[in-house]
Amino acid sequence: MAPQFLAAEANASGSRSLTITLFLIFVAITLGITIWASRQTKTATDFYAGGRQFSGFQNGMAIGGDYMSAASFLGIAGIIALYGYDGFLYSIGFLVAWLVALLLVAEFLRNSGRFTMADVLAFRMRQRPVRTAASVSTIVVSIFYLIAQMVGAGALVSLLLGIKPGATFLGMDANTAKVATIVLVGALMIIYVTVGGMKGTTYVQIVKAFMLMGGALIMVLMVLAHYKFNLSALLGDAAAQSGKGSAFLEPGLRYGVETAGDAAKTFYSKMDLLSLGLALVLGTAGLPHILTRFYTVPTSRIARKSVLWAIGIIGTFYLFTLALGFGAAALVGGANITAQDKAGNTAAPQLAQQLGIDYLGGETGGAIMLAVIAAVAFATILAVVAGLTLASSSSLAHDFYASVIKRGNASEREEVRVARIAALIIGALAIALSIFAQSLNVAFLVALAFAVAASANLPAILYSLFWRRFNTAGALWSIYGGLISAVLLVFFSPVVSGSATAMFPNEDWHFFPLSNPGIISIPLGFFFGWLGTVLSKETDPEKYAELEVRSLTGHGAH
Repeated sequence: MAPQFLAAEANASGSRSLTITLFLIFVAITLGITIWASRQTKTATDFYAGGRQFSGFQNGMAIGGDYMSAASFLGIAGIIALYGYDGFLYSIGFLVAWLVALLLVAEFLRNSGRFTMADVLAFRMRQRPVRTAASVSTIVVSIFYLIAQMVGAGALVSLLLGIKPGATFLGMDANTAKVATIVLVGALMIIYVTVGGMKGTTYVQIVKAFMLMGGALIMVLMVLAHYKFNLSALLGDAAAQSGKGSAFLEPGLRYGVETAGDAAKTFYSKMDLLSLGLALVLGTAGLPHILTRFYTVPTSRIARKSVLWAIGIIGTFYLFTLALGFGAAALVGGANITAQDKAGNTAAPQLAQQLGIDYLGGETGGAIMLAVIAAVAFATILAVVAGLTLASSSSLAHDFYASVIKRGNASEREEVRVARIAALIIGALAIALSIFAQSLNVAFLVALAFAVAASANLPAILYSLFWRRFNTAGALWSIYGGLISAVLLVFFSPVVSGSATAMFPNEDWHFFPLSNPGIISIPLGFFFGWLGTVLSKETDPEKYAELEVRSLTGHGAH
């Protein structure tokens, strides 16, 4: 590998010091915000929904901060850098998903519920079984997402701090340093949620969104200035340096691959593309940590406005990923990226280092840029895991403890205390699983979270809002049917066994040919919801009429 892409030993300690200093400054600022927010958190509404005091712009920034995870910043830039045109499909899928959230979910959910997704599902059904199912689904999706972020944090920090197998950092070997990073991120996440609640978490996400957008914008302007804002020259260089030639700028490098003489393999590759697209587009409207954000605003009008702000912020960011991905391919080169990380997850940090060398001069300039982008990446992971922990602990306290165990007789103070304990337990569980799951594929975990959300949560939400006949049995069949089918299909897919890149490459029990279950499990979720409904005689048209009025007008909503 060319020396400019791997920091020399003399420069590594300087880069580490800069990175750690910037990270500690960010942690100090966000902890200050969290402690301030804790003084404003007096009721359950404050803890779960930030007192419903956020403006459309503030909530839009927080949604952006919640949504633009490490997978977005590092993963998409890396996929574009390695696969060109096909990598941009992730950006399109993630962005288009917001139209589903805006048109079908945001306003109705804000009008109908209080704190969690289950408030809407249980409104016209039997409370205890539906809230239990919604709580299980929320925790499963959140845990998978949490593990993905925290495993990513361990790998990312090791790379950014220059911790490689055989090397030591603060007296720790590479594996111990990764574990320490995961524990640190998990501990901070628990503090943000238990101390600051939704208010503290929201402000952390707003700060993170500004940092991420600012860091990405600086890198994009540097890349474009390098090519004198000539996009053709940038794309030409990216194709040349990628090692793929003109195919880099055309579809078919990663998805929808034509395999000569093997019609079945070609068909499965194209179905996998469709399946992934379905999961990405439909999954967002069912992600629990995104849905809870709609409750943090005072009116449905502001909920709509916040989604529009989020679309603008997220859309701009995904345009940035184009320049970052192609810039990394052009200035770093495909071979140098894969030599550092086979999945391409370090493409953006490597690009930052190279831009620092080009613009700020020498290895020190590279170390400064790398440190800045490292701090942004840290901020990204911390903000997302805090949002996920809050969503799952809120569901456990509000849906399961208060409504199922205490049958609605829990006081607000008691409920918030349980939510804080739940955040501690879920955080500890995520830390433990992440330590044992360090060898797992992070992209697989994120895709699974999206597929489960689209298969289990979305059908139940849409049926509940728009189908008069829908009932308790339908909700249970929909949530559990979608959840179980998505998890089982992934377990028996080539992602887990039977391929060189599988979680268990030396085993083979797969029979499902696709890597993403969405194309099967999402229709199954809708089918099970329909089947459970028609097999049950339960119906309550008056309750549906009340929900319809609330969802459309907000009348009677808390």
